[in-house]
Amino acid sequence: MTNVTHSIAETLSPFLTFQREQWSELRKSVPLKLTEQDLKPLLGFNEELSLDEVSTIYLPLVRLLNYYIEENLRRQTVLNRFLGGQNPKVPYIISIAGSVAVGKSTSARIIQSLLSHWPQERKVDLITTDGFLYPLDILQEKNLLHKKGFPISYDTPKLLQFLADIKSGKANVKAPIYSHLTYDIIADQFDLVNQPDILILEGLNVLQISNKAETFVSDFVDFSIYVDAEEERLKEWYIHRFLKLCQSAFNNPNSYFKHYANLSEQEAIQTASSIWDNINGLNLKENILPTRERANLILKKGADHAVELVKLRK
Repeated sequence: MTNVTHSIAETLSPFLTFQREQWSELRKSVPLKLTEQDLKPLLGFNEELSLDEVSTIYLPLVRLLNYYIEENLRRQTVLNRFLGGQNPKVPYIISIAGSVAVGKSTSARIIQSLLSHWPQERKVDLITTDGFLYPLDILQEKNLLHKKGFPISYDTPKLLQFLADIKSGKANVKAPIYSHLTYDIIADQFDLVNQPDILILEGLNVLQISNKAETFVSDFVDFSIYVDAEEERLKEWYIHRFLKLCQSAFNNPNSYFKHYANLSEQEAIQTASSIWDNINGLNLKENILPTRERANLILKKGADHAVELVKLRK
């Protein structure tokens, strides 16, 4: 009876499910051009990731993405012909969603690096939605500091305008820059996105929808990825990262969190655990996790940030 139920569930699922080994086989004969030296600067603050992980998980993924990108280019050619050559070059947008501490940024940087040189040289830009958080003074004014990272803490209209400009083929579109050191938007500094072939958009909120809006971030996205892990593991990774920050970045006198630098290890663990339970874990359950099934592809992580399961929308 159990097997029949499982079979029905698999049939009804909108996803194809691949174990790690099955997914790895889809790499085919694609060579890995990254070296250990190339990989180091791509890793997050609290992550160890091997070249084997890149070969096993990310090479098949980027091979798949190239098929989608090529199909998108063919559709653009058809549309251009229909419009009499009036349509500007439109970047292909890939979004990467998931919880705090899951390793979205590392996944984004690895995909950016691989796509930049495969199958030919491409311009691939990477932008995080952190830059579209409201500035610290506005969050304080609105009493939203405890909701930072929640949908309400983002200037969503500004983010949507940014994406609309990108999809319109505009040149030199400005993206605000966020500083994790000062915990704030850097005034009068911007990243310029100048008609890339591909834009990777990474953030907590890229798959979220709202009953109050007619347009969502996902409306501008061509392919969406959700990086997943069990909450118990996410909390463990967050606490471990917090402990390392207490010994490094928090010691910087310009750090917003410098008051945490002198915590004992036990105090730091308790503080990080409380922040997770009251902010990040709550945001995960209320706003992030419910968007997972909207993704085109889900990477489910196990121990040591290794992906153990890949789910691809049919």
